[in-house]
Amino acid sequence: MTIIFLLIGISLTVAIAFLSAFLWAVRSGQYDDTYTPSVRVLFEEETTEPTPPR
Repeated sequence: MTIIFLLIGISLTVAIAFLSAFLWAVRSGQYDDTYTPSVRVLFEEETTEPTPPR
């Protein structure tokens, strides 16, 4: 019976850690721009000419 209480305590600790990590990511702006990454692959990148060796 004590193992059940131990597992419940460990699972609550892990759940609180994941929740706090998610809230930290939201507050630090990780999810602010959701549009640009999805269309970034559609635009061509500008290629630069390689410089000739001297």
